[in-house]
Amino acid sequence: MHVAARPRRSSQTPPPPGVSRSALGTEAAVLARHATAVDLCVFDGDAEERVPLRRSAHGVWWDLVPDLSPGTRYGFRVDGPWSPAQGHRHNPHKLLLDPYGHAVDGWVRWAPAVYGHAVDEGGHARPDVRDERDSAPFVPRSVVVDHGFDWQGDVAPAVPWTDTVVYEAHVRGLTMRHPDVPPQLQGTYAALGHPAVLQHLVSLGVTTLELLPVHAYASEPDLVRRGRYNYWGYNTLGFFAPHPGYAAADHPQGVVDELKGAVRALHAAGIEVVLDVVYNHTAEQASDRGPTLSWRGLDNRTYYRLDAQGRDVDVTGTGNTVDLRDPLVTRMVLDSLRHWVQEYHVDGFRFDLAPALVRGDDDAYQRDHPFHVALRTDPVLSGVKLIAEPWDVGVHGWRTGQFPPPLAEWNDRFRDSVRSFWLADAAGAQRGAPGAGLRELASRLAGSADLFGHEHRAPLASVNFVAAHDGFTLADLTAYEQKNNLPNGEDNRDGHGDNRSWNHGVEGATTDAAVLAERERSVRNLLATVLLSPGVPMLAAGDEAGRTQGGNNNAYNQDNSTSWLSWRRSPAQEALLEQTRELLALRRELALLRPAAAPTPGPVAGRTRLRWFEEQGLELPAAAWGDPWRRTLVVLHDTLHQPEGAAVALVMHAGADPLDVVAPKVEGVTGWRLRWSSDGAPAGSPVAPGQPIQVVARSLTVLVGSPA
Repeated sequence: MHVAARPRRSSQTPPPPGVSRSALGTEAAVLARHATAVDLCVFDGDAEERVPLRRSAHGVWWDLVPDLSPGTRYGFRVDGPWSPAQGHRHNPHKLLLDPYGHAVDGWVRWAPAVYGHAVDEGGHARPDVRDERDSAPFVPRSVVVDHGFDWQGDVAPAVPWTDTVVYEAHVRGLTMRHPDVPPQLQGTYAALGHPAVLQHLVSLGVTTLELLPVHAYASEPDLVRRGRYNYWGYNTLGFFAPHPGYAAADHPQGVVDELKGAVRALHAAGIEVVLDVVYNHTAEQASDRGPTLSWRGLDNRTYYRLDAQGRDVDVTGTGNTVDLRDPLVTRMVLDSLRHWVQEYHVDGFRFDLAPALVRGDDDAYQRDHPFHVALRTDPVLSGVKLIAEPWDVGVHGWRTGQFPPPLAEWNDRFRDSVRSFWLADAAGAQRGAPGAGLRELASRLAGSADLFGHEHRAPLASVNFVAAHDGFTLADLTAYEQKNNLPNGEDNRDGHGDNRSWNHGVEGATTDAAVLAERERSVRNLLATVLLSPGVPMLAAGDEAGRTQGGNNNAYNQDNSTSWLSWRRSPAQEALLEQTRELLALRRELALLRPAAAPTPGPVAGRTRLRWFEEQGLELPAAAWGDPWRRTLVVLHDTLHQPEGAAVALVMHAGADPLDVVAPKVEGVTGWRLRWSSDGAPAGSPVAPGQPIQVVARSLTVLVGSPA
């Protein structure tokens, strides 16, 4: 157990939540505002000792307890009103995890006894009847751990946002099939720090590993009954504890130390670690059908958003919503975030369904919500990377561009407009259908200042992506127009229907060489657009080498080869990997492609200038922006008005036929040189300003200018 120096406090003031040591001794504290009695339950094997917590103030129950050494298993039991119509579901027969527990031992076994209300063996529930079976044999324990880890002088990489390249990955998925990782370590935290995995990340050129949830979580009972399990982990069981299923270690202390060791190794390689965190809901699901594992039994009405009839207000699609309108619930989330920064040295967080965290009393999104204020002012959290998923499933839940600094956001409009330009509109053109025009695409390629321009956020507040864990992989976007989610066991009803994908004439796998070549070029077009645009690029693990999920766009319960990266690559996949490395190297080389401030249409000191040209080499006329048939755009970034000027032109041609495109003739550029092309044209060829170059159908070409 880590012991931090704390100021002296009155004996009538509660200690910090959880189990802690102070000058007074070992104390246990828990928020249970409406309880009438709270016991700390200490376990030695199956033997349980109950220690009443005799003091309470401000909704917190606490007391001095017997010394709890590292490795001690414990939980709470809470008595109080059982009044579902008022939101109260206290039940002393249920063993509860400590919301502040730093480790979890064991798993939830989905027996009727884990529910606070009556449930029979067939799963039929009586939500208003309190169940009196003991849940202890079927639920995990919280565990005391020692945080005295040897960090060996660990230093955070502190990568500037301008240089950041995010790589989204799953602990198991990334490493489960890596042939150079020892079998006993595959799929574990330890594998994240293995030299073979580090070498891949470093050679690729990514700077920041964003891990899908590593908080302790449970699989939903409906999934387990169908013989499936939650793979992604968006079903939190403990906000302070690492998920034990991702560790090679077989005991709680080893789990904690193994994850810390992985972070230490990643930092030593210059890689940041960002955690995808789920504070918007928990594994307890809806109160009338979900289990009682922790927060519900402690104080259902305090921890969750409820209506006047005691029913869950669900803006997450999972049955419950954690209620950050309560200051002490907000404190729990903030304490959890600080815990991961201070004890695990993580470098930031991506907030799942972020609007759900900041809805006010009227259920509306609040930009000045206390949680936002805390993130902006907290001396620990304001200095790490913070990324919002800016939507939830509640009313008015789409909030892209509306979060305050220092938060960056996943930019779904970048995703959709880029997919539309290269895929959906191209597919439509095959049928003679118009496209969406260039205006929306240009706004995204300009850093999305229309979304993020307030408070000087653009373009670094925009996390640009075209594929993530949720949805088609990058390769599948070019091979499937229909989702193939039947293996998930939900009759293909789950997953997105609007994918803006294009199969290039054949649905799914094919041996047609022409179709494969078209798909591979489209993948390169998408990759280049993400990696060479202003903003913060994000890659989903495996997309750099053409990973497929067989058309499954919601593989949340596929803990198998569908989701695991294959490290055995075809020649085409090896070529794509090398192209991704080249694109990231080009991004590092050309600082004007990663500006800290939004580009401007005219010359402004210290700013990148951004101009738009048509295929004839002239600046794009105003009337062309709304033309639904236009498929070609030349994007010119330059700093030619500055002492050490530079220029780069992206020739984006989504048309179905080859085209002659005139290289821009602009003051300050004496010549162009071809640096990269998605059609495989060799780099290095000189191109004179005003000279036409032929680009193949649906291709992206990069020209770098030679300044005067």
